[in-house]
Amino acid sequence: MKRGFPATMALVHRHRGALLAAAALPPSGAAAQVVPASSDGTVLVAPTVHLAPAGDTVVAPAAQPSAAGVPVANSAPSPAPASDIVVTARRRTERAQDVPIALSVVGAEQLGLRGDYRLDQVQQLVPSLQVFSFNPRNTNINIRGLGSNVALTNDGLENGVGVYIDNVYYGRVGQSQFDLVDLASVEVLRGPQGTLFGKNTTAGAINITSRLPGFQWHADGQVDVGNYDYRQVRGSLTGPLVDGLAAFRLSAAYTSRDGFLYDTTTRRRVHDYENATVRGQLLITPASTLTIRLIGDWGQQDQACCINLPVRTFATYDNGAAIANTFVQRLARFPNYTPPPIDPFARTTDANSPFQANMDTWGVSGQIDYDLGGAALTAITAVRHWDWFPRNDSDLTALSINTQNHILNFQRQVSQEVRLASTGTRSVDWLIGAYYFRQVVRGYSRAEFGSDAALALYPSDNQTVAGIATNGLLSAGRSDPHTKSGALFGQGTWHIAPTLSLTAGLRYTHEDKWGSYANDRLVAQPTTGLTAAQIARVAAIRNALAPIQAFSVDTDDDSVSGLATLGWKPGDDILVYATYSRGAKSQGLNLTNLPVGVDPVVRPESVDNYETGLKSQFLNRRVTLNLAAYQTNVRDYQTTIVQQVIGTNTYINYIANIPKVRSRGFEGDLAVHPADWLSLTGSIAYTDATYRDYPNGPTPVEALNPTAASPGGTPLRDFSGQRLAGVPKWAASVGGDATRAIGNAAEAYLHGDWSYRSSYYTVASNSRYGLVPGYGLVNARAGIRLGEGGRYDLSVWARNLFDKDYFQTLNVLNYGLVTAILGDPGTYGATLKVRF
Repeated sequence: MKRGFPATMALVHRHRGALLAAAALPPSGAAAQVVPASSDGTVLVAPTVHLAPAGDTVVAPAAQPSAAGVPVANSAPSPAPASDIVVTARRRTERAQDVPIALSVVGAEQLGLRGDYRLDQVQQLVPSLQVFSFNPRNTNINIRGLGSNVALTNDGLENGVGVYIDNVYYGRVGQSQFDLVDLASVEVLRGPQGTLFGKNTTAGAINITSRLPGFQWHADGQVDVGNYDYRQVRGSLTGPLVDGLAAFRLSAAYTSRDGFLYDTTTRRRVHDYENATVRGQLLITPASTLTIRLIGDWGQQDQACCINLPVRTFATYDNGAAIANTFVQRLARFPNYTPPPIDPFARTTDANSPFQANMDTWGVSGQIDYDLGGAALTAITAVRHWDWFPRNDSDLTALSINTQNHILNFQRQVSQEVRLASTGTRSVDWLIGAYYFRQVVRGYSRAEFGSDAALALYPSDNQTVAGIATNGLLSAGRSDPHTKSGALFGQGTWHIAPTLSLTAGLRYTHEDKWGSYANDRLVAQPTTGLTAAQIARVAAIRNALAPIQAFSVDTDDDSVSGLATLGWKPGDDILVYATYSRGAKSQGLNLTNLPVGVDPVVRPESVDNYETGLKSQFLNRRVTLNLAAYQTNVRDYQTTIVQQVIGTNTYINYIANIPKVRSRGFEGDLAVHPADWLSLTGSIAYTDATYRDYPNGPTPVEALNPTAASPGGTPLRDFSGQRLAGVPKWAASVGGDATRAIGNAAEAYLHGDWSYRSSYYTVASNSRYGLVPGYGLVNARAGIRLGEGGRYDLSVWARNLFDKDYFQTLNVLNYGLVTAILGDPGTYGATLKVRF
């Protein structure tokens, strides 16, 4: 048996026209096994369980996919109740319990049982993963508290959690926010993964795989209906084009749902959802040593989203001083306007300006795997496009204060990766490779102020002057950060003894970054007839709301990532490991309106991670227990600073470095299979993520405490020792699945899960008004499978079963207003699945 084939070549072999799969690495002393494909081209494994025990929070069906999506046979000794989970966390096919990395794997069956079709839903099964969103572009993905901060996305700064779909790196987080279609598995790798995954994976990586084409005809589809007029149709068709030589798979999904909010101004439901995704694949096997996989995908998503809802107001600072020009005072100046009562969970808004969160994407990739005999070559080429079309009503009311405030994005990327990896049984397993990536993100911003801006923002000014300064003022910005990156990497595992191994790896990366920024005023009223003093005041207001600025920047960086891991197996099903890993994130570009003294180049970020872990299975693999403890030290932590222009709704968004940040904690994953019909899982994560050296942190709004000596308050404070925003200290999940046969041709099943997040801040200043309270969510599904192999599957389901009211984000404005993006309410419905 060959060990450790990379990607597709590791698993796909053409043999007399049949698709075969190489066995997963067996336990010591167990025989390898090759199993033929089923009618749908996937590999069948016995015994089959609907929910396998979760090694590393592994929750997956019996047959597991490789990086290319081909299920792999299980060779566990009979009568083990659970299948081996196969992963490609080290760019080779390995049993998850044998990989000295803290990781979580969620398989296609578990995703289907929960009805997960978006990445933010997957986090409920992976406590160390935190995903929350202001809108699809401004989505925060953290692992162990690191990866991104809670501010809005800056086009010149990249996330520290790398997202990969079918071995292709997605350069912008927004690209991953479409519906996931025809999935095989989702792997969440915790801790720096810079050696093999490379670019900007200082916090971890999310490795998503889709199912491969099969050489036998197979089709499956499902229809979902639910409240809020929820409709979803998903389907997949696979089969041979040329028997034994080429096969295809065509997958598509369409989802629509009415909005969770009601807009009293437009008299329509908003925060709705519509997503269409199509994915086509071609698998060519011209020889037993060669496979070629071509993938093309397209997606479009439209939402009337995302509006913040008022949560509360406040009128004084902590020292008792009154806040000037509060939200309540502003509204009181408009006697003909009556805002809705402040009750966020009434789920109503009266926003009058158009708001939307629309985007589309497409991409093409090709992967070649060639067995050279003793080594396997993998080459992956990809081109991807992502377009973002937002609109925002930033004043959150039916007044015309801010009528536009958004940034359009047009992202383009090209990537090429080549890997050569050893195969067969060796004393040293090795892998070397090279990677190239190029990206441009073109941004076009708009900010416009309306007829109510003067009275709302500048009530003490002469209203004629303030009106000339603000009414119709329209500014436009342009930015174009470019990235060109190249890397060389290698990793090897020395099997010192049957029970002891040492893994070491290095990656060298060179990056060039350049770009420009410009902001101009497109429309402004003439100042004819005003005095010199009045003209100066108009200029001051416009400079605050729409500053004119232009600059360009060019920089480069060299970095080295690496790891050293010692693994010891005192028994076949016990692995103890200790690892040191170093990650690096390239420099950032500040292509935005910059305050005086802010450098347009942000220093690179470096990460040192120390980790120990235990992976174990016992009681004939009916129990899986995995533990990990870690400490991650970050230097020059890159973060986005959101600075609000005093007395306005306008923000300055730029990047800065924090000298030192630390994240430490522990994680535990438990899976129990007490009977053939019952599976139970549980996971817990404790994360202590703090700023260790941050002398110039932002002061919360309520603590600005202006005095006669400092009328603007003190904008900075020592943040050392404070919690990182966006990070719950505790997160946990538990789940269970039960199945019972009904006669000879039916099976009933029941699934339930509960996930919990403790409180976390969603404002960078850690304002007490921005602390999201902890919450727990319950999901459930009950159904029946009929026919041979469960051909027909009918179920009813509920997400957020008890209709828990919770906040996803809170935002604190310096004029005494707290707003929120709400979590989804309770939803319920029914699903019909059919396989042919």
